[in-house]
Amino acid sequence: MVKMTKSKTFQAYLPNCHRTYSCIHCRAHLANHDELISKSFQGSQGRAYLFNSVVNVGCGPAEERVLLTGLHAVTDIYCENCKTTLGWKYEHAFESSQKYKEGKFIIELAHMIKDNGWE
Repeated sequence: MVKMTKSKTFQAYLPNCHRTYSCIHCRAHLANHDELISKSFQGSQGRAYLFNSVVNVGCGPAEERVLLTGLHAVTDIYCENCKTTLGWKYEHAFESSQKYKEGKFIIELAHMIKDNGWE
């Protein structure tokens, strides 16, 4: 059973001194670069990044999906500001080798841009 929590109704802003990732559609902050775990993931629309934590995202209902690495329970995640689907959250991995993904977030590169100090 996946416990769902109510989404925040305000927009979080990450510190300007850190490199951040933002929604390409509305520029809402999504993640701090320090929360990036891996750049080696594949989303439904191309490359994707795995993050430890994100901000300004809501979650849809949990469902089981067969992904490239096996069966997972996931929830689609979307930008709280513009409602664009960004990727998904891993709620449960059925294979022991994939347990490290539980509670982590996939955001597809097609939906995010780099902000603050990427020079």
